[in-house]
Amino acid sequence: MLVVGIQAGTGTANAAVGASAAPAASAQRAAAVELARTQAPALARTLALGSQEKLVVKDVVVDADGTRHVRYDRTYGGLPVLGGDLVVHQVAGGAVKSVDRAVSKRIALKSLTPALAPAKAAGEASSAVRSLVGDTSDKDASPLRSVGAAAAPKLVVWAASGTPRLAYETVVTGTRADGTPSEQHVVTDAASGAVLSRHEAVQTVAGTGKGVFVGSVPLNTTLSGSTYQLKDATRGNQYTTNLSNKTSGAGTLYTDADNAWGDGTVSNGQSAAVDAQFGAAATWDYYKNTFGRNGIANDGKGAYSRVHYGRNYVNAFWSDSCFCMTYGDGSSNTHPLTELDVSGHEMSHGVTSRTANLAYSGESGGLNEATSDIFGTMVEFSANLTTDKPDYLIGELIDLNGNGTPLRYMDKPSRDGASADYWSSGVGSLDVHYSSGVANHFFYLLSEGSGAKTVNGVSYNSPTYNGATLAGIGRDKAAAIWYRALTVYMTSTTNYKAARTATLSAAADLYGSGSAEYNAVAATWTAVNVN
Repeated sequence: MLVVGIQAGTGTANAAVGASAAPAASAQRAAAVELARTQAPALARTLALGSQEKLVVKDVVVDADGTRHVRYDRTYGGLPVLGGDLVVHQVAGGAVKSVDRAVSKRIALKSLTPALAPAKAAGEASSAVRSLVGDTSDKDASPLRSVGAAAAPKLVVWAASGTPRLAYETVVTGTRADGTPSEQHVVTDAASGAVLSRHEAVQTVAGTGKGVFVGSVPLNTTLSGSTYQLKDATRGNQYTTNLSNKTSGAGTLYTDADNAWGDGTVSNGQSAAVDAQFGAAATWDYYKNTFGRNGIANDGKGAYSRVHYGRNYVNAFWSDSCFCMTYGDGSSNTHPLTELDVSGHEMSHGVTSRTANLAYSGESGGLNEATSDIFGTMVEFSANLTTDKPDYLIGELIDLNGNGTPLRYMDKPSRDGASADYWSSGVGSLDVHYSSGVANHFFYLLSEGSGAKTVNGVSYNSPTYNGATLAGIGRDKAAAIWYRALTVYMTSTTNYKAARTATLSAAADLYGSGSAEYNAVAATWTAVNVN
């Protein structure tokens, strides 16, 4: 296969980007993962885990000095432990420095035999989800419209809250009122059937809206025979497909005879595909060039994108089940939601799921959403398009509100009428798109500081909870601290208090304990009332 670069809309072909150091990095990571796997049994004993507990390697981060940060999931009696994840920090020689655990409670179950039959558990899970149909009280942008089938329940150990217990996890599918697919993960007690936890696995940009945005941009495509494919061999073979207004399936890979894709108009279906493919490339490049991350899952494999989902579907979403990004065409089927920060936001959900896996509810859910806003914003700044000038506004071009306002504001999140500027005891009960405001505000303040200022022609005026005046350390340093905290210290149950600790640890690693950056992180959390 011949890989070429093209200028969308012009058909001008350029030489492909040469081979990178990705294979070597992948080999090093594979070796680190294998080492962690062989060390797992002894490490479990060192951590005083029970005889029925085993550690399963999820990821490894190796610092320049050889320090290793190994992320493990845990099993008990062969069952996955939800809330059992932990990060082990080791010196180069292998000795354990410290451990960050999602939950510290000891696991000791009397039996692994459920009192409740799987069919009964599935029924309880389905009933719990069915009760949500039409319910708008949780402030979700689009309530459930219908509930489909429940997958066969899986026996698990629930340890994320309270005393560890035997439980079932059941995935109940459905559809939201705006056409978004739903995958509700419901955890029920294996003895009583009581619902212990429920979260939505399909993560969206909540709202309604417009646009085709990136204009003429370079793309890498693949020549197969005499036909060009919208597939990028230089970025893990990530590609874009056409769903042709369907709501299921992988779609049809985009192909073209002259390698000139789209014309910038909505009426040409390829234009939305250009946006999606460029957004995936820009997200890949940001993570690779900034953090050395080789793809969303850090395994060198590209995620794919699907455009033209459903009819009049006013949303976009990331799904772990297909490891793909999906875009609707908006109102009247003429306003695709393919803005760049939407791409960066949604694909960053995939990064989170492959690292800290922040549970998508409560404060951890707000941190999950904020992580996507933070890195969606950084992708936008990294790409620096003239057609979509970088800013600290989320979804500002797609006009989902219908009045020209963005979806979210990072400098003062409450400007959207629902998001929280500061932490309070009730933040965890908000919809995750609104509880994210605390972390979004933190990131803006840490990057730019407080008070009035203008960045790229956009005016901001960011307040602080305690009236403090903050200078900011710059967005690149702020993002580096957040990424290290996400990949090295946060776990599935991290809340805002733990996020403060994680980012301080990250700042100490990157810039030194007591450094200006470390002190800025501490002061900025205080400025959003996280102490």
